[in-house]
Amino acid sequence: MPSSLAAPALDLDSAFAALGDPVRRALVTRLARSDATVGELAAPFDLTPQAISHHVGVLRRCGLVEQRREGTRRPCRLRVEQLSLLGGWIDDQRRAWDDRLDALEQHLSSDGPVR
Repeated sequence: MPSSLAAPALDLDSAFAALGDPVRRALVTRLARSDATVGELAAPFDLTPQAISHHVGVLRRCGLVEQRREGTRRPCRLRVEQLSLLGGWIDDQRRAWDDRLDALEQHLSSDGPVR
C-alpha cells in the first residue's frame, strides 16, 4: 500500500498549501533544528508575533506543527513524522513516473528504428 494512503491523519492538500508560503517553509526549517516559541520564531522576521502565530496556526491545523504548554511558555515542535508522510507521497509519485518512463524507454528501444 502506498504510504500516502497509510496515514489519513495528514491532509495532503492543506499541508502542501501551508508549505506554499515562504514564511511557513522558513518556520518549518527553523523548527527542524529545535523547538521554539512564537516569539523566538518571530525574531528573524520583519513580522509581528501575531503574524507568526497565524502562520504557526496554519501549520498546526494541517498537522505539521504542535504546541505544548510548559508553564507560561508554549513551544512549537515540528511533527517530523507528518513531514515524512509528505516526503513519502512525493517519493511514491517519483517512483510511479520513473516506472512509466522506464517502460516507455523499453518500448521505444524494442520497436526498432522508426520509419
